Amino acid sequence: MPRILGVDIPGNKRIDIALRYVYGLGPSNSKTILQQANLNPAIRAKDLTEQQLSQIAHAIQEGKYVIEGDLRREIGMNLKRLQAIKCYRGVRHLRGLPVRGQRTSTNARTRKGPRKTVGVQRNPNAKTGIH
Repeated sequence: MPRILGVDIPGNKRIDIALRYVYGLGPSNSKTILQQANLNPAIRAKDLTEQQLSQIAHAIQEGKYVIEGDLRREIGMNLKRLQAIKCYRGVRHLRGLPVRGQRTSTNARTRKGPRKTVGVQRNPNAKTGIH
């Protein structure tokens, strides 16, 4: 299992697919990185030499891609900023509700979680209809 910039990538996949396991690299970024490194995208990741791995790492660093920890930190800071200024998006993130205008009267189960059934609590001290 080869490592690129501290991330294990699956060895049995093609390198253009395996690069997507690095957080922040998608299909188009992985293609451009492989073009800069002059590598065939059809090579399996386990067949790469150390020199080819270093070429890929060098191409990622030269392209100034924000990946892994830096990207996660940046996204987290953006959310914290929205929550700190109490804007609409920040409040929706805080409450765990949909952020981008989706309806919530039905659906929105991914953000809201499973349904919580609300039952009726009877007051034990309430008068019953029987005399």
